[in-house]
Amino acid sequence: MRAASSFELSESSIHIWSFPTRAPPPVVASFEQVLVPEERDRAFRFRFHHLCASFVIARGALRYLLGRYLDCDPAKVSLVYGLKGKPAVESRSSLQFNMTHSGDLAVIALTVGREIGVDLEQIRPLADMQQIANHFFCPEEASEVMSAPQTERERAFFLCWTRKEAYIKATGDGLSAPLGSFRVTVNSDIPPRFVHIQHNENEAGAWMLHDLQVAVGYAAALAYRDQPRSLRLFSVTDPAEFIVIS
Repeated sequence: MRAASSFELSESSIHIWSFPTRAPPPVVASFEQVLVPEERDRAFRFRFHHLCASFVIARGALRYLLGRYLDCDPAKVSLVYGLKGKPAVESRSSLQFNMTHSGDLAVIALTVGREIGVDLEQIRPLADMQQIANHFFCPEEASEVMSAPQTERERAFFLCWTRKEAYIKATGDGLSAPLGSFRVTVNSDIPPRFVHIQHNENEAGAWMLHDLQVAVGYAAALAYRDQPRSLRLFSVTDPAEFIVIS
């Protein structure tokens, strides 16, 4: 069982939890019990059972975690959604969170008093990588990705992608904010940062960008507009543990 300090957040800290989105049926059933009717309806609209179970685990784990940080019943955590669909806690608490998933893994980032964005991608071959990079990235980013050695190109692409997605998830704009309207560093030898946002270098300097070493075979990034905060990255957690910590 996690120590109580695992759930203590300050305005200068961010907690990052990761967990598999596959679990035995009894665990999935326990997660389903804390979902609200709308969430159950969303889960059951998936055509394939493994996708339904994955959604239930991700949303159930989120509720158990939020319940622990807010010291309330996970089933009674009230969520609201922004104009572009970004979820948030509906309460007087200053707790902020963001969630992402890819492959068989999910990540939840939590902090207080500041909007954050987190993105995760399983690194995999892409037959149309160059076309995607040319379409979504800045010309400089696309050039850096495609200039990377063949053995490192897929990782470079997904590092760039997650860094950019983390930003638009932090702002809550989603893909209504063109990914090419801001630039991030791509070279793995250079610390992650924003080069410009809407060609404004001062605005870029107000944002923090972190790569997250979550699991082998994945790229992940975290973005927020603030001074640097300390990151606490927990080891990959068995979904069943979220039930115990509640």
